[in-house]
Amino acid sequence: MEALITFLLLVSTLTAAQAYSDLKGHGQVGSHKREVVCYVSSWAAYRRAPGNFSLTDLDPTICTHLVYAFAGLNSTSSEIRSLDPYRDLEDNYGLGWYRKLTVMKKQYPHLKVTIAIGGWNEGSTNYSRMAEDPQKRQIFIQSVIKFLDKFDFDGLDLDWEFPANRGGKPEDKENFVTLVKELRAAMPNKLLTAAFGAGETIIKSAYNIRALSTHLDLMHIMAYDYHGTWEGKTGSNAPLRTVDSHDPLSISYTIKLLKSLGAPARKIVLGVPMYGRTFLLKKPAVGEDQQVQPFGEATQERGFQGPYTGEDGFMGYNEICKEVESPSTTWRLMWDETSKTPYAVSGDKWISYDNERSVAEKAKFAIEEDLGGVMVWSIDTDDFRGDCRSNGETGGHFPLVTALNVAMAQVINERSTEVIMTSTTEQTSGSSTLVTSIAVCAISFVMMLRNL
Repeated sequence: MEALITFLLLVSTLTAAQAYSDLKGHGQVGSHKREVVCYVSSWAAYRRAPGNFSLTDLDPTICTHLVYAFAGLNSTSSEIRSLDPYRDLEDNYGLGWYRKLTVMKKQYPHLKVTIAIGGWNEGSTNYSRMAEDPQKRQIFIQSVIKFLDKFDFDGLDLDWEFPANRGGKPEDKENFVTLVKELRAAMPNKLLTAAFGAGETIIKSAYNIRALSTHLDLMHIMAYDYHGTWEGKTGSNAPLRTVDSHDPLSISYTIKLLKSLGAPARKIVLGVPMYGRTFLLKKPAVGEDQQVQPFGEATQERGFQGPYTGEDGFMGYNEICKEVESPSTTWRLMWDETSKTPYAVSGDKWISYDNERSVAEKAKFAIEEDLGGVMVWSIDTDDFRGDCRSNGETGGHFPLVTALNVAMAQVINERSTEVIMTSTTEQTSGSSTLVTSIAVCAISFVMMLRNL
């Protein structure tokens, strides 16, 4: 028995030491061994300063994958093409962002860099026409292979928004499976991922989930835009849960649905927004408390803009945190416990967004559901310059992505210590109290080290 206790003490101590080693880099991807997929939007470079984003602003230690958005589809030739040749390519004195991205892998060997094709502005019609024609599919696939090899991308992310919708055909659902299957066969050593809409109607009409998941490495779930100005009332942009568990407009419902349709949990990557949705209330909030109901308040047809992104109804977190968390703010900050999201109100202005607390809740959910990790759209609207560092819980540059990494690392390490405690207690019925005490000491040691 003495030898057993000595052994258990050693195991507990080593586990605590390993947890400390992991948490030393708690804001980095090596601390939790899950995927952190970071989309980079090319147009972020054109935003008004200081919201304009450059590749030199990236921190590759906080992402496992960088996905550059977007390439497009040539409607005439059915080949993949650059949508911004000056920024993407080196020809004609271009900036060459493709190669500048992929060369980062030399300095950061853990990093995978892929190219996303599609996006909202590309629509669905051209992709529908390509996917239904066997000859056009092969032209597309061969162009993708050449494209990836030329610029040293690790793979392709399909962001067709959406099959069988927005100008597509019902046949797109199965044609998309055929396209993905043929892509996988043609490039077995490349990463193949896809972005999926989160709404139940889109999921059921656009995707054969079970078939697609067979051929894809990861499934990036766009778990945001559940509510916006198009509804005429306030709502949470990315609610984790809703009061009604059968309400399809929540992250938990989306993930449950995907699993029921055959998606393997570890292939699901939960999308987390680095932005919020803005609204203009029809009836402004007044008084010192500016109290309004969290959701369901009547709104005008459009929302307001941020100073960098300049889009009605949309603000990046780097815009929101400066607006609502400044010392002289007139905003009242609220928290909705059901959706696990914050919102803010000032007069007729209302914002639903994500902060460090809410993204940590999403990261915890991803681990509890045994998902493959998280995805962020997009890293260039996190507070990448650290302008709000004095207000944030984590502080520094990229506070939201950092908070995701921290939360996943903490949950995984807590689970590791819990497993040891349970295992040692069960295996030593005669000395369960002593062994449990050893495990508890190890847990306490981990918690102490976290606070150093």
